[in-house]
This record gives sequence, structure tokens and C-alpha cells, in this order.
Amino acid sequence: MAKYTSMIIGHATMDENTDHLGNTQHIVGGAVVFSSASAYALGHRVAAVTKMNEKDRERLKSFTLPEENIFCLDAENSSVMVNVYHTPDKERRTSKCLSVGDPFTAAELPDLDVEIYHLAGLVYGDFDADMIKTLSKNAPVALDVQAMLRHVAPDGSMFFKDWEEKKECLPYITYLKTDAAEAEIMTGCSDRKQAARHLYSWGAREILITHNSEVLVYDGKEFYACPIKARNLSGRTGRGDTTFAAYINERLTKSIPESLLTATATVSLKMETVGPFKGTRADVEKYIAEFYPEFNY
Repeated sequence: MAKYTSMIIGHATMDENTDHLGNTQHIVGGAVVFSSASAYALGHRVAAVTKMNEKDRERLKSFTLPEENIFCLDAENSSVMVNVYHTPDKERRTSKCLSVGDPFTAAELPDLDVEIYHLAGLVYGDFDADMIKTLSKNAPVALDVQAMLRHVAPDGSMFFKDWEEKKECLPYITYLKTDAAEAEIMTGCSDRKQAARHLYSWGAREILITHNSEVLVYDGKEFYACPIKARNLSGRTGRGDTTFAAYINERLTKSIPESLLTATATVSLKMETVGPFKGTRADVEKYIAEFYPEFNY
């Protein structure tokens, strides 16, 4: 059986992105694309599992992985998103989902030997509680909580609300990723450290919270933080996905501070270019030497 460090599961969506100046780009996105790219760039052998209608399979060309490591499941509906960014830093956006991709189930996943299941969804309904519980019996589960908070209204508009099953499901999560806004929705705390404490108390073992200034990690004992040092934000889309996948795959063999530094440097470099990260570990190490000389692990 083929062995992989992680299986990254999620929809590869067709995105229409418009910046604050009105410039529009069409790009294949989705957490599964950005996450698999960063982990692969760092030298990890990852499998990407996505799901789409046969007519949309051109999207698979946007993955940076070798073709044999991409597993595409058949679906009636593929994912289509529209994002309008309102500020230069792309921190504020309005999103619509024009087509919701079919949900994933544990039973349909390829039979692979993996060290982590990475649930990289887009909207509520991509995964359910049973899937999380089933996968956790076989390997640690890493969850980007976006797919549990972001809901699609009948008109395609999207809204965030708290995850009703969070206290039931978080004990099955080894690695939990949120951004600052998502952490506040789940906990009511605008202070990221306080939010992380709540999420840990509910059962998640390692919490990673992204912010435009830094990436924060909490393991129930200590807080670790690393600043984002991107020189421009042209590649802001995919920030959290790039960070989380780099972090959890590094954590298989590295300490929290080492993994956090590599992940934050990777995303800082990635944010300077549109699209998924296409650099190498050597590029990241050079970036660390230049921009993170104070971090010496």
C-alpha cells in the first residue's frame, strides 16, 4: 500500500476573484490545492483527494502534485466561488458560492497508508461528524474549521455561524486551524490566546490561529508565535491553507517552534506570488536565513 504523510481532502473550486481596484482573475482554488502545494514543496509525499463533475476535470492541472498523487472522485456538482476583496490587504471580502460541491464521506476515500487526515473543506456540509470520528480511528485528524462555520444561503451568499457540534467533535481533532475571526465566532473571544485556550479545553490537542500579523500555536502548555513577513500581498488567497499544511506535515518529525517557523516562512514567501506555492524547501530556508535571523532552531 502506498504511504503518504497526509491525505488532504477538499474541493478544488473555480474562483472568480476581484480585488479592491476591480481587477478580476479566474483561478482554480480551494484549500486542497493550496495545502497540497505547500506540503509537497517542502518535500512531503502527500495525497490530494478532491471531488468534481467529470466535465470540470481540467481543474486537476492546477495541482502542483505528481498526477499519481491526485485522487479525483466523481460528483454531480463541482464547487464554484466568487470573491470580492474590499481592501488592499485582502482581509475583508464578500464571497458567494454559485455551486456547492458534493459532500465527502469516509467510505469513498482511497485506501492509502497515511499519517494525517487533513480535512480542507470550503463550506459546511463538506464533512460531517461521523467522518471525523471514523477517520480519527485510523490516524490523527487535522481540521481547517472554515468548513464547519461557513454556510451557503439559498441565494449563494455565505455567512458564518458557530459549529453546533464543536464540543462533540473537537476531542477527535489533533490539529485545529482557525483564523482570528473564526476563533472569535467559536469562542466569543477576540483575544487569540484566550480563544486558543477555550478550543484546547474543548478537546483539540494543538491549535493554530492565523492572523495578518502572525501565526499562533497553542498546545495546552505554551504559546508559540511567528511573524508573517511577506513583502507584498498579491498572493494573499490561500494564506491559511498554505500555513496549516506546511505546519502539520513538518510536525511529524519536528518540534512546534521549528514547524511553525517553516510554515510561517513558507506562507510569507507564498503570499508574494498569486496562486499555490511553487517554491522549494531550499527557497524557504533561504527566506528564513534572510528574514528570520532571530529564530535559531
